[in-house]
Amino acid sequence: MSQTVLSKKEKEKIIYRLLVQAPPGEFVNAFDDLCLLIRDEKLMNHQGERAGHQHCKKYSVPLCIDGNPVLLSHHNVVGDNRFFDHQSKLSFKFDLLQNQLKDIQSHGIIQNETEYLRTAVLCALKLYVNDHYPAGNCNVLRKNVKGREFLIACIEDHSYESGNCWNGLWKSKWIFQINPFLTQVTGRIFVQAHFFKFVNLHIEISKDLKESLEVVNQAQLALSFARLVEEQENKFQAAVLEELQDLSNEALRKILRRDLPVTRTHIDWQRILSDLNLVMYPKLGYVIYSRSVLCNWII
Repeated sequence: MSQTVLSKKEKEKIIYRLLVQAPPGEFVNAFDDLCLLIRDEKLMNHQGERAGHQHCKKYSVPLCIDGNPVLLSHHNVVGDNRFFDHQSKLSFKFDLLQNQLKDIQSHGIIQNETEYLRTAVLCALKLYVNDHYPAGNCNVLRKNVKGREFLIACIEDHSYESGNCWNGLWKSKWIFQINPFLTQVTGRIFVQAHFFKFVNLHIEISKDLKESLEVVNQAQLALSFARLVEEQENKFQAAVLEELQDLSNEALRKILRRDLPVTRTHIDWQRILSDLNLVMYPKLGYVIYSRSVLCNWII
């Protein structure tokens, strides 16, 4: 049987693709497992750095700089795989595998009306996040697109319980332009959960929103924006909980890749193994089962 030998470029593509598929909170675990298979430290470190940067942007990985939370996203990338933090006015690279900042540099910003509004929105958003999230983080960023100023608010909270075989992430992003009288807020809420104790179950839920806000002054806009985020996220959370509670066996079958019976009970593997009669045939040198067992997959 012929063996296919992959080129270095093909290996790089496969490694990168597998790493960027790692669920939130599981990147390092995926990297360590791949290292056992690849056994090429230089290749793995290079692809791990590339994929780690993408993972940070995709899942809003939180950091703490000078006591302030920082959320990494593609909105605060300033080129050459560097991120920028408005609060500390620093740009840096972040090594996800080592969990450390690298190549830290000062990065000035222009103090204008937009910066004052950004600070006001951040203060209002922090009050909301502290009241509603057990360990939430938030950031408000500025961005100039073709001469138009935008504010981008990001929220993140997670619970990574790999020891208990599950991880979960909640994140949202809200963008609005600096207009004098009326502005449109565009939002996206995203939830992802991974449960892998008895089954390998992935859940991803997202919702896009558009709402309008009147603009009177900076304080009013900041408070109105925080109230809007609170209202929409509360509605989303209530809808998700209701949908999960009403999820029927029929709906569960539809999300499975193959039609399997759903019993909602755990499989007792020890009992199944004890029920098997193993018969050894010394001359043939292998074991066969004298009883076949039908095992139900469960959710």
